[in-house]
Amino acid sequence: MRAKVVVERQTVLYSKRGPVARVLLNRPEVINAYNIRMRDELFETMEAVRDDPDVRVVLLGGAGSRGFCAGADLTEFGSAPSQVIARGVRWERDVWGLFLQIEKPLVVVLHGHVIGSGVEIACLCDVRIAADDAVFRMPEVALGMVPAAGGTQTLPRAVGVGPALETLLTGRAIPAAEALALGLVHRVVPRRDLEGTADRVAREIAAHEPEAASAAKSALLSGMRMPLDDGLDLEERLAARLPRALQGAAQ
Repeated sequence: MRAKVVVERQTVLYSKRGPVARVLLNRPEVINAYNIRMRDELFETMEAVRDDPDVRVVLLGGAGSRGFCAGADLTEFGSAPSQVIARGVRWERDVWGLFLQIEKPLVVVLHGHVIGSGVEIACLCDVRIAADDAVFRMPEVALGMVPAAGGTQTLPRAVGVGPALETLLTGRAIPAAEALALGLVHRVVPRRDLEGTADRVAREIAAHEPEAASAAKSALLSGMRMPLDDGLDLEERLAARLPRALQGAAQ
């Protein structure tokens, strides 16, 4: 099936092949460091993903051989007069809130350097697939900063409070095998197999009924913030909204 390019900007590339949307961070010369332009283009691209009824699953990756994302571009955000102003600039577009609004499954493809905002973006995705050369690091505290893309909230939900604190406070590098053991990623594959594996997983997810996939994602993520009884009620309500044909097939 021929790929159809929907959006092509400078720092974010977007294409579709059937029901799979492909979003690529595209500043390989600086390991896809997250700058203001990327913030704006990623926001616009993820809005397009959210609103496109033909998209069933999103595949997010980073261009170039050196890594997925080297974190915030400190030549822009780091030059702000204060952390408060820098954080305000980053939040002028609530990209991270938009990620959380998207009910479609998000699959992230990780390789090489995954640093700071790169880790935070990954933690906002549902399925994280890493190459065996991926290395993860959260250096903000060591730089006199606090994570500004939700890392203090999403990282402990991924790996637990203790490992998250140790990762944030030490800023040490975590290799792919350890990231898998911690639960920071869900699969680790040889670098040569990364794209093929991610594509296969995305297509497996896209083959499912989109209403069921979205309902299951919503039930799990929203239910985790509720008491068990409320979560079970939410699950029942979401299941009841599915078309009768899907409910019958599930039974």
